[in-house]
Amino acid sequence: MALWMKAQQLQGPALHHVQALYGDSFPIEVRHFLASWIEDKMWADIDPDNPQHEQYISQFVESLIRELDEKIQTITAEDLFTTKLKLMEASSMFRQRFSHNPVSLFRILKNCLDNEMNLVKIAESQQSTGQGVNANGFLGIMDPPAVEIIQELDKLRSKTTKIGECVRRVEQEQESFAIQYHEFSKVSQAVQEFQSSSENTAIATPDFENELKYQKEALERALHQKINLIGTLHADLSKKLQDTIAPLASLQSRILDEELIKWKRDQQLSGNGRKFTSNLDNIQEWCESLAEIIWFNRQHIKEAERLKSIMVRFFRPDNDELPNLEAQITQLLSSLITSTFIIEKQPPQVMKTNTRFTASVRLLVGGKLNVHMTPPTVRATIISEAQAISLLKNGKVTSGEASGEIINNIGTMEYHQATKQLSVSYRSMSLKKIKRADKKGGTESVMDEKFSLLFSSHFTVGGGKLEFQVWTLSLPVVVIVHGNQEPHAWATVTWDNAFAELGRIPFVVPEKVPWCQIADALNTKFCDATGRSLTEDNLHFLAEKAFRAELKEYNSLLLSWSQFCKEPLPDRSFTFWEWFYAVMKLTREHLKGPWMDGHILGFIRKKRTEEMLAQCEYGTFLLRFSDSELGGITIAAVGENKEVVMLQPFTGKDFAIRSIADRISDLSHRLVYLYPDICKDQAFGKYYTPFSENQATAGNGYVKPFLVTHVPGWGGPSGPSIGTGSYPPTPQNMFHPQSPMDNSSIITESVASYSKGIGADFDYMEFGNLPSIEEDENLEKNLFYDTYDVMNKPPPSS
Repeated sequence: MALWMKAQQLQGPALHHVQALYGDSFPIEVRHFLASWIEDKMWADIDPDNPQHEQYISQFVESLIRELDEKIQTITAEDLFTTKLKLMEASSMFRQRFSHNPVSLFRILKNCLDNEMNLVKIAESQQSTGQGVNANGFLGIMDPPAVEIIQELDKLRSKTTKIGECVRRVEQEQESFAIQYHEFSKVSQAVQEFQSSSENTAIATPDFENELKYQKEALERALHQKINLIGTLHADLSKKLQDTIAPLASLQSRILDEELIKWKRDQQLSGNGRKFTSNLDNIQEWCESLAEIIWFNRQHIKEAERLKSIMVRFFRPDNDELPNLEAQITQLLSSLITSTFIIEKQPPQVMKTNTRFTASVRLLVGGKLNVHMTPPTVRATIISEAQAISLLKNGKVTSGEASGEIINNIGTMEYHQATKQLSVSYRSMSLKKIKRADKKGGTESVMDEKFSLLFSSHFTVGGGKLEFQVWTLSLPVVVIVHGNQEPHAWATVTWDNAFAELGRIPFVVPEKVPWCQIADALNTKFCDATGRSLTEDNLHFLAEKAFRAELKEYNSLLLSWSQFCKEPLPDRSFTFWEWFYAVMKLTREHLKGPWMDGHILGFIRKKRTEEMLAQCEYGTFLLRFSDSELGGITIAAVGENKEVVMLQPFTGKDFAIRSIADRISDLSHRLVYLYPDICKDQAFGKYYTPFSENQATAGNGYVKPFLVTHVPGWGGPSGPSIGTGSYPPTPQNMFHPQSPMDNSSIITESVASYSKGIGADFDYMEFGNLPSIEEDENLEKNLFYDTYDVMNKPPPSS
């Protein structure tokens, strides 16, 4: 199906966006009536910036106008009369504006078709994935501000085209003036020679003298009229430039200070897990259009100055604005280039020394300004917070000492023809060492210290006439040397990402923040890690834990950085953030499926758990995150006498041995219904580890044994059968007394307890080498008792 046919089938904001693409410079009626011809002749590999393609583009524009005229002649229907008039106006406009500058028309049309293609691709992609159009349009690029930007750019292109026409008119009039002035000079010289020569005076007639004088006066009057006309044209040109540069500056500010800054803010929030739909390609298109418009207007200003310098002998403007306008347009270009040097892919915000990491940097207007003709190199260095403050204050990069050493930190920007992007990717950078600042206070740790990666480069544009030094700072980075520093480092990064204000001094963040903002950050973080958002009850629980109090109204309360990750929770050795981070890590790595299914309540107090289960029947249970164990989750169940029993919390180490679903399956007769009344096999059955009686023999000839969870007093191998969906119970008589036991062991680990102080054991039986004494201080005692238990011998009395 043809592109224009697909574009007409778009709906809602996408269709409005197509309408906004076409304006005065290229009416949508021309696109409609010449759709097939345009798509047949517009070759994708024709680049308007390539001088070798200029001849084809010139022929294309000539053919376009001819084809349009022929189409006009075929329109005879009365109801298309107004459309025919519009097409006639378009044909006339194309001749006037673009006959001497066909590349501009080709560029306008190419930009429209590229945007059409993007819109159609997005629509087709969403249809294939079953996605609908959201309130903000297709993937966020079809929102009203985007449509307004497209329309403003189209108006500025049109104004720039008219300025170019005005410049050419001035040039033509000055060329005409030069010819007339040359004639006037010849006549003036003839009059002078006639009057000074006695011989000529003797033979000439008065009529001849009068004719020369009349001719001179007529030429002089014509020259004065031409000078006045040229002066008026120069004034009009200056006014047109002013009327263009003012809205151009306003639109550039909107794109850079709103759209690009918003993109950077969304990129920072994505570091906390916020969904990030990047519209950077659209922003690049806008910035490239700005660069093109700025560059053309700068050329027009310079040409106007050249033309005015030629006429300086004949008139002087009352107020020459051209030098000021040139300064303004050059400043706009400088601001555009320096602002569009951005980090497309941020380095890791928690950075471990001697660990490889990646990043990428992109210059949004590099391709349009042909920066890639002399590819610039980009250097990455790491600087401290104080150095970042100094850099922003001075506005330029100095050769001062960096705060660390990064290897593989220099790259050359490359231009990718397919994407029209000028970028550099660092694939194997590594921080070898870091130089830390002196600590400011007793409570500050190395995980509170923020650094930033500085990417810097310099290059020239316009044939070396304009030189630019560009740089950009990464998001704040916390440097660690050991994995146990990671939780606190992420606290620093999370707080900074969530609460950093625009235009701040690096890297200042508020000391206290309303809980509603913190709740949003925690919810975003947890949802990104685990796949499901926190509920209002979950957030209420977290608020009470963070504030260390029972609360009814809490959203407006301010939580301090110290309460968040410095001060230990009551009667605990860890902070609120450490507890939250450990729970999030446990859920992501071992509980994600059941959590996403909604089968883990998790964030619920022990007292509330007992109240909920007290009214339930025997065998009902729920899962709650432990208050006392970092990264722990406990099973709370209703016992035979309606008492609520809570097993000692399981941690990630336990689930690395046997999953939560298999453990619940093992305890078949004491864990029956997931609160309130869901059959546990229905809730967890799909996560059971499948079992077959015919277990394959390992490559080393051994048969692999299975681990089974057992709580004394809850039934076990000698009791009723444990669940059928997972592994069967471990045989009690697996080892015969006469069987050799070299290179094998039976390990028992105490991992459960009743809430009333009743002990419980989980029996794990496996082949393998015994762990060292350092790994289990009770190993000898456990092994002694377990060996007797497995061999069906009573243990010796203690």
